[in-house]
Amino acid sequence: QVQLVESGGGLVQAGGSLRLSCAASGVTFSFDYMGWFRQAPGKEREFVAAISRSGGRTYYTDSVKGRFTISTDNAKNTVYLQMNSLQPEDTAVYSCAARLWATSGPQTPGPYKYWGQGTQVTVSS
Repeated sequence: QVQLVESGGGLVQAGGSLRLSCAASGVTFSFDYMGWFRQAPGKEREFVAAISRSGGRTYYTDSVKGRFTISTDNAKNTVYLQMNSLQPEDTAVYSCAARLWATSGPQTPGPYKYWGQGTQVTVSS
């Protein structure tokens, strides 16, 4: 049984920073990518960032490039999302996800099989 547990969300002023963590347990060796997605009220779920199991490949949506950094600590089975220069438009529920091997790009949510419960990030102006 695979479980993903996020932490680190909260309320921050514009320009501030937060670091999200996603701790994975279970059969984690089968993952090829782990990713972060977010969903704001009334909007569709959006890809934020993804990282390969080795940590050698990372992907970001354009709106967070240069502000967010995804990283992984395989010894702890944990993926992090460091978010700097946060803006009100970053307000959303952030969820981490893990997928098994797939041929599609890691930006697509469909192949992700395991999802965390989500953590709220609120950025005030």
